[in-house]
Amino acid sequence: MIGMKAGGGMEYPMEYYQFFISFNEGDYYTCHDLLEEMWMTDKSNYFLKGLLQLSVAVYHYEYGNVKGARVMMEAARTYLTDYRPFHWGIDLERVCSFIEACLRRMPKEIDRVSFEKVDSLPELPELILLLKENEEE
Repeated sequence: MIGMKAGGGMEYPMEYYQFFISFNEGDYYTCHDLLEEMWMTDKSNYFLKGLLQLSVAVYHYEYGNVKGARVMMEAARTYLTDYRPFHWGIDLERVCSFIEACLRRMPKEIDRVSFEKVDSLPELPELILLLKENEEE
């Protein structure tokens, strides 16, 4: 993997930077591909696995798979909790708050809706991921 330095600090894989762009554009399918590529080279990196699960959760929800979204969101919370408050340039307190808000909004009595009825589901909150050099930024 080709890496870049973030403002003279930590060097991240190029796919990680691309993940931020894709996530913030709402392209969660691409996020999955980028993160999976990185995670497959280091399966002990549960931080990447947590971000992968988060991306998959939002993707599932957008296509009406509410139960799958809940399961993936809960898995993301489990994987990312150990890396709080800050890891690899991400404020995980914000991310975990987003996860909790999503889980509260996802209907527990619905497993799935057709794609045509996705607009009837409660809208998830917005999360813009920012890559920061350190916690103080």
